[in-house]
Amino acid sequence: MKGLYNKRIGIAATRKADQIATLVKKYEAIPSFFPIQGEQVLDEDTCVENISSLLSEPFDLIILTTGIGAESLERVARDRNCCSDFIQKLERTTLAVRGSKTIHWLKKHAISPAFVSQDGTMADLLLTLANADQQGKCVYIQAYNQDDAWLEAALENLGYAVYLAKPYYYKQPNADILRALKDAIIGSWLDAVIFTSKTQVQNLFQSLSDQEQKQVIAAFHEHVLAAAIGMVTAQELKKYNIYDVFYPTKPKMGRMIVEMNYYYEQYIVP
Repeated sequence: MKGLYNKRIGIAATRKADQIATLVKKYEAIPSFFPIQGEQVLDEDTCVENISSLLSEPFDLIILTTGIGAESLERVARDRNCCSDFIQKLERTTLAVRGSKTIHWLKKHAISPAFVSQDGTMADLLLTLANADQQGKCVYIQAYNQDDAWLEAALENLGYAVYLAKPYYYKQPNADILRALKDAIIGSWLDAVIFTSKTQVQNLFQSLSDQEQKQVIAAFHEHVLAAAIGMVTAQELKKYNIYDVFYPTKPKMGRMIVEMNYYYEQYIVP
């Protein structure tokens, strides 16, 4: 039998890992769990400050980068009885967004953004904003504790005055789990690893020595398939010199597993 049959699939996700495993098992593959996302933590005090600043200060542009971030701000606004003011501020202000979950959250509130990343990446959204006449304008960007400094600098280089909102952050994942995933990749104990966020990719590679990075990259090039949920995660893998990356035509879990099975059938990966 071909396809995913009897393939050993590592799952780097924490959220919805059981659902991914169920999908994998439907094709008689063998899932293994390596949750390296790190625990998501709502920074309550920072979130309150972020909401207060958003409502009290004038902004020409609001950028929402993750669905979790938008939901976190909404939750704290609701707890402080200012949710309607929060939603109205978004409705009145020019919005730029990336990510399908962020767009879905806006749709729930019947809010339409002015700028949308076409491929789901911040690079594409920044390119769009670079062509907009926003010089000297104030931007409120919702980020978190990865890439926040890069985003702030990139927007400042475009001429924006930047307010950086970080309503949540991720704790570092368990070192033993990171080590186990590294060993499983280098030792060819896995046929593929599924990454569902760029954070998982960053956590893995930032935990490795230079020599270990070379070994992991070699393994992905030779006998382990690097599978990404979408373009953003795939681009993060490519930043670490992993260029043969599988990702589905749409960033959906079900579609990903179906297309992974087809990939193995077509290319007859041993």
